[in-house]
Order: sequence, then C-alpha cells, then structure tokens
Amino acid sequence: MSKRQWVRGGIGVACGLLLVLLLDRLFPLPPAPRYSPIVLAADGSVLHAFLNPTQKWRMKTELAEITPALQQAIIHKEDRYFRYHFGVNPVAIVQAAGRNLFGKGRTTGASTITMQVARLLEPKERTFGNKLQEMLRAVQLEAHYSKAEILQLYLNLVPYGGNIEGVKSAALFYFQQPPDYLSLAQTVTLAIIPNQPRVLVLGKNNDRILAERNRWLRQFQRERLFPNQDVEDAINEPLDAQRHAAPTLAPHLARRLVAQRAGQPIIHSTLRRAPQAKAEDLTQNYVRRLRELGISQAAVLVVNNRTRAVEAYVGSADFQDAAGSGQVDGVRAVRSPGSTLKPFLYALAVDKGIVTPKQKLPDVPTNFSGFRPENFDKSCAGEVTVERALTYSLNIPAVRVLADVGVPVFTDKLRAAGFKSVAKAAPRLGLSTILGGCGATLEELTGLYAALADGGRWRAVRLTSRVTSRAAPLPRRKEPATSERKSSGSPLSRGEGGRGGEVSSGGEALVSPAAAFLITDILAQRTRPDLPMGYQNSRHLPKIAWKTGTSYGRRDAWSIGYNADYTIGVWVGNFNGQGSPALTGADIASPLLFDLFNTLAYNSPNRWAVPPATLDFRLVCAETGLVPGEHCPNQLIDYYLPGTSSARHCEHQKEALVSADGAVAYCRACVPATGFRRQLFPNPLPEVLAFREAQGLPSSRLPPHNPACQLVRTDGGTGAALAITSPLDHAEYVLDRKDKQQMLLSCAAGSEVRQVFWYVNDRFLRAAAATERVFFRPPSGTVKISCADDHGRNVDIQLQVAEL
Repeated sequence: MSKRQWVRGGIGVACGLLLVLLLDRLFPLPPAPRYSPIVLAADGSVLHAFLNPTQKWRMKTELAEITPALQQAIIHKEDRYFRYHFGVNPVAIVQAAGRNLFGKGRTTGASTITMQVARLLEPKERTFGNKLQEMLRAVQLEAHYSKAEILQLYLNLVPYGGNIEGVKSAALFYFQQPPDYLSLAQTVTLAIIPNQPRVLVLGKNNDRILAERNRWLRQFQRERLFPNQDVEDAINEPLDAQRHAAPTLAPHLARRLVAQRAGQPIIHSTLRRAPQAKAEDLTQNYVRRLRELGISQAAVLVVNNRTRAVEAYVGSADFQDAAGSGQVDGVRAVRSPGSTLKPFLYALAVDKGIVTPKQKLPDVPTNFSGFRPENFDKSCAGEVTVERALTYSLNIPAVRVLADVGVPVFTDKLRAAGFKSVAKAAPRLGLSTILGGCGATLEELTGLYAALADGGRWRAVRLTSRVTSRAAPLPRRKEPATSERKSSGSPLSRGEGGRGGEVSSGGEALVSPAAAFLITDILAQRTRPDLPMGYQNSRHLPKIAWKTGTSYGRRDAWSIGYNADYTIGVWVGNFNGQGSPALTGADIASPLLFDLFNTLAYNSPNRWAVPPATLDFRLVCAETGLVPGEHCPNQLIDYYLPGTSSARHCEHQKEALVSADGAVAYCRACVPATGFRRQLFPNPLPEVLAFREAQGLPSSRLPPHNPACQLVRTDGGTGAALAITSPLDHAEYVLDRKDKQQMLLSCAAGSEVRQVFWYVNDRFLRAAAATERVFFRPPSGTVKISCADDHGRNVDIQLQVAEL
C-alpha cells in the first residue's frame, strides 16, 4: 500500500472512532439500577432490607457472591459463548433466523446475556426494531463494562416473580441465605426460574420446579459441568422453598444509616446478629411486663470497648408499636440524664486534686447563690465520703464539687465527648447540669462510660465497619473477566469483624487513667442502694461498674454499666415524656442492664481494671479523708495522685486553752499562768455544725472567749467564715400583707461563735445565739440583711421583698 492509502486508511479509522464516540455521547448508557438498600451485620449477613424506590426487592449481588457454580449454570444455560462474543453472537443470530423462517427446531431469539441486560435496563416491547436497539446497546455495554460486571448486572436484574428481582433477593427470600451460601441444587433452582418467572413460582409450583431443576442437573451432568457426586447429591436434595419475610433486625439503626447514605445499596454496620436479636427480645419482653406501671418504652446500646463498635442497637421496645411511638429512636432522643453525669464530674475533680475517694464532703442543705438542691430521698447525712456520695448518688455533694470544678470546665469536657445538646446550651447551663439540667442521648452517655472503661480515653462510637462507595454506574473501563475481583461495595468476608470489626485508634483523653480507675473502682461496689431488689444475694449479678439515674418527675430511668469488654446503656421511660411513680434507674433500668450483661457477655473473661502506676496510697484521717494532722488518731489508707491530690492537713479537731471549769476560753494573750487546761474541740465546717445542731445531734462548741481579755479581735482568728443560710441572697420574696408573714433569719458560724448580731438595712435588729432561728417582718423593696458574730466577722446579703 502507498503512503497516501495509509493516510486515507488512518483518517477513515479515526473518523470511525469519532463517530462511535459521538454516538456513545448522543446515546449514553441507561443509569445504574436502583437497588433495595440493605444493612449488613459485621459478619456480612443481612440485618435489614428495604424496598427500592420502585417498590421492588432488588438487592445488589456483589461480585464476590457470584460463585463459580452460579456462573457456570447461568452461562451454560443462557449464553455459553458469553465469554467470547462482543455482546452479539452472529452464529446464534443466523441459527435463530433460520429456525424462525423455516419453522425447524425451537423458535428462539438468540439473545445473549449482554442483550438481556440491555433489555432489562430499558424494558421495551419485543419488536424487530427494538431487537436491533438491544444489539447496539449490547455492543455499547461490552465496550464499557467487563464480562464480570455484565454478568453481575444480569444477576441483579433477572425477575423471580412478583416484585422480587435479582439472585440475591431470591436467595434471601426463598432460602434465607446469600447466593454464595447456596447449595448446588439451590443455585441451579435460581438459574432456571428467570426464563419462566410467572410459571415457575417458588412456594407455589415447587413440584414443577423440582422436575425442571433435576432435568437441567442431568444435562449438566452429561456435559460434565459439575462432578457426578455433586450432581447426584443435588438431585436427591428436596425442594422446600417458601417465601419468607424480609429481614427486619435493628430497624432504627437501619433507617438511620440508609438516611445518612442515601443511594448506597449496601451498608456495612458493626452490629452482630446474635447480640442484636437477643437485645431486641430482652427489651421487648421486659417492657411488656412494665406496661401495667405506665411504662411503655426502652432503648439499649451495646458498645465494644476495644473498638467502640456498636454491637447491638435497640431504639425502642417495639418498632411496630404505634401507640407507644415505637418508631422514635430512643438511642438518639435527647432526654434529661439525671445523675448519670456524676461519675465523670468526680473523675474531673480527682484530676484537679479536689477530691480523693475517702475524702469527706458536706451533705447539708446548702444555698448555692440561690440554687438549693435536695437529695433524692430529701434527707442529708451531714458529711459523706466521695465514694459514698457517688454510690448513693447524693445531689448536694455533687453540686458542691461542680462548683469547685467549674461549670465551664465541665461542659467543655462534655462538648469534647460529643454532647451536642450540652455544646449548644453551654452558655446557659449552671450547677443544675449535674442533676440532669441539660440534654443528653443514650448514645452520648454510653460513649462517655466507654471512655471510663478505656482509661479515660474517648472515641466516638462506630456504627459502620468501613466506608463504602455510593451506588453509581460501573467504572468506564474494561476489567478482567473474573468474578473474583471485588468491587468497592463487596461485603466483608465471612467472619471478618465478628467482634466489631477493626480496632479504631486515637481518641481524646477526657480524664486520666488514674481518675478513670478510681471511679470504676467506686462504681463496682455492690453495697449500695441502687442495687435492684432480688440481686443482693444473686449468683447472676455480673461483675460490672454501673451508675443509675432518674430525671426530674421520674420521666427517665437510666442504668449504664461496663466491664473490660463492653459498655451497655439502658434507658426506660415514655417517649411522650409522661412520668411514672415507679420509674427509677435502680428499680426499672438496672434489672434490664443486668439481664443484658448476663446474656450478651456471660462468657467474657473476668478481667478487671488494675491501678495505673500514677496512683499511690497514703494514710488519711478517717474523720475527713485529709492528710492526718496532729490530732488524728484514727487513720486509714486511701488512693491519691502524687503531685496532684490536695495535701491539706486535717483540722477536724482544734486545741483550745480553757479554764479549769470549761466556762471560758483563753487566747495566747490572756491565758493565765495557772488554772487552765488544754482541750480538743470538734472543728467542723460552719454549715455542718449548723446542720447537726438543727437536727438535735450532739455537738460541742468552744466556750466564749475570756471577757476580761483586753485584746480586741477582728477577723484575725482561725475560725471559719460566717454565712447567712436564710434568706437567700439576691432572691425575690412575695409576702401576703393580710397574713402578716415573717421571714426566717439563720446563719452558719464556726464552733467558736456563741452570739451573732442581726441588722436590717444597717439598723440593729437583735442579738441571738449562733444557732437561734430569728423571725422578723421585712419592709418592702430592696432589703439589706447583715449578720456579725462575736469575733468581729460580718456578712451582708440583699433581697427583694414585695407585698400583695
């Protein structure tokens, strides 16, 4: 050939390619099929399936699920030259035309698998013109997709009667197994139905399908497609196929994930099928017994501490319960957390050196700038250790600790732990936050407790095992014609992620490992009031650390616990916010928590937390939990953080110089040469002393100072500060003019104070004993109340008084 001919030939080829590309752009391939979204468990089994937008069950079959047996049966039956043609089989077309024209043999259409894919993607009436379009589409498909991808498309679109399409949908609905778990007999059954989906209906025409299946198996045997023994076993296998319901485990999580990943056909969750099914059954059966108490719902979350993978997710007791708003997701519902945040607060206080487990805190009625919290049982103990305040869930000590830690510090840590409602409301939150005066979800709280179980390190809980790509047209390139190539949406291999998937790393240290251990050690104690009835001597009490909580009005009951392996959160209540007198965390939520641990983690290793190297022991005074002073004969061992925990020495007793008869006390300036003795006097906080005296408990005050002493003392003494306990500072009072109501004046003073002096608007009212309750009629408007003690200390408050 001449050079000119080569050029003309090249131009012709180029023009031909341009024409093909232009036609490809003018007539693009149809969009990818719209699949039924499915949510998989960690082992790859289907937890929940949804209809696709056209109300069909069309679940995506991944390349890894197309077994060699399925490939061979489909290709040999439908298009044995599938691997070799370019979408159209010319020989088959000529043979089919001859049969159809001369009426010899079976009338056929000579459709290849690729042509059938073209027809299934764009269903049209069967005419000669449409057949030509199918051929052109088939060639176009072959140019864009690999043979494996074309076979995958075919198996995702073939009809199985009714609204079931695709081999995966048929396998799950009729055999309750994915395609790669089917036997040879089941595989061949699914291979023969697409040609006659209206005649060969599984569950209705099983006898006819059985005969047709065995006929094809004999043919495959003659053609040596499968080993003889495999075929004989398949022929002898009975066909007992019935249509089953679609899998519906974890409905709340499934809807959540599908909404987050719109258009993604396969979503890999971290849930484990067995724990999920057990958690759903336990929750439903437990709530059924609570209905007579006016309690209709519960939610449960099970988290693997090592991976932070959610292994069970129960949004409500019954998703189908319309009367109880069962479709509400209780795992994400924002509710009052009650006392469930207290362990985290005490952990922060440990890290700041404010408290240690044996340290005692005041548990007396206290006014925190107008906020006067009460304990759940309306009583006070005077002083309690930190560990008792936590295990007994006392409110007043917790509020005091929050005041010391600081509300902004506390809410900043909660924000770092993913508490969204707290983050939004942080500027408005106050000391009531620790008593449930904020919003939190079960997911947030369970994640927080998982951090305590993991040495104080917080990581967000995981709902999916890995990120998968969106459903889209297959890649515009050729791939090797093999079913072993995995697509981006292939399921996890069987057994992968069986314990929650891969281990996530990183995280944020919310509290130190030492603080996390101390709180865990306290929460693991079993001598406590929130142990449910009947579990005191039970052999079925799991080895866990747990905390309960009850919101105001008994609207929410919480119980969250953890061991070395799992953290389980339980919420019980009503989605409409209605309370119940029986609704408490200890009595209602904890029994379900214990049942869940005994069922889901029964065989987990009995490992427990060990003290980190940063912790040490020290002797403390048994009376206060502080470093022993010179008058602390009773001592015990307590944990502490060297260099962090407070080293303040105990002063629960102080030495005084008193007369021989104990009538007066002397200071160093007026002590006589003889006739005096040294005596130890209790030295409690003023508010504790005032509480004891108000309760009629034994108390001892320092005798009055020597009246003959010429030294005028101001506030240079060592006594405690003076505080007005009633009325409240900056409060507003409305009095009834007709009833002639009076206002109570009371104060908290140190044990050395014998007398106080009351003033109203800088005018002297009267003198009174330090513990005396004084009543007076206040004037209207802004009122200034002042109190001074016999040691020269004074304190002022202001309030507003109105009369009606």
